Amino acid sequence: MFAPRDPDEYLLDTERRVIRIRRHWAVLLWDTFEAVALLAICVLVSYLLPAAAWVIQNILWYAALLVILRFAYVVMEWWVERLVVTDKRFVMTTGVYTTKVLMMPITKVTDLTYERSATGRIFGYGTMVVESAGQIQALNRIDYLPKPEEFYDTISELVFGDKQKQAERFSMIKAQRAARGKKKVG
Repeated sequence: MFAPRDPDEYLLDTERRVIRIRRHWAVLLWDTFEAVALLAICVLVSYLLPAAAWVIQNILWYAALLVILRFAYVVMEWWVERLVVTDKRFVMTTGVYTTKVLMMPITKVTDLTYERSATGRIFGYGTMVVESAGQIQALNRIDYLPKPEEFYDTISELVFGDKQKQAERFSMIKAQRAARGKKKVG
């Protein structure tokens, strides 16, 4: 009921899925630190208060519960957010209760840049900047992208590579899967 649709359900039959990822877990680091710090403060203050201040202690425990629920929601948002790249477009789905679908055609891409900070090198994530012809698209900056070098190479091949070789490779993969008896291509 509340589960968002799988991003593959938004793809056309003529599209070939190339990449399907979620953002790197490092996107949760600040929220984790914040939740742990707020919980520690609530527990510490609750234990330092005298027993006569039970109303304030109860309020602190309810505040701690709200911190936990908020953190659980942030993790759920991260979990359901997916980026799918096909041979024709970028599709990102977000949202736990209200689904939002962002899309950008591959043909609009004019330039790709990826950036990696020092912490990104340590944890294995980066930022991809996708520029398009004269417009700011919905997916122009993708932060906390896992394995950004592989992503960059794959997108570069899709955008700037030889289209004939890609089509041949795709038809060969399709034929191999059909020979193995697989139903779905992608």
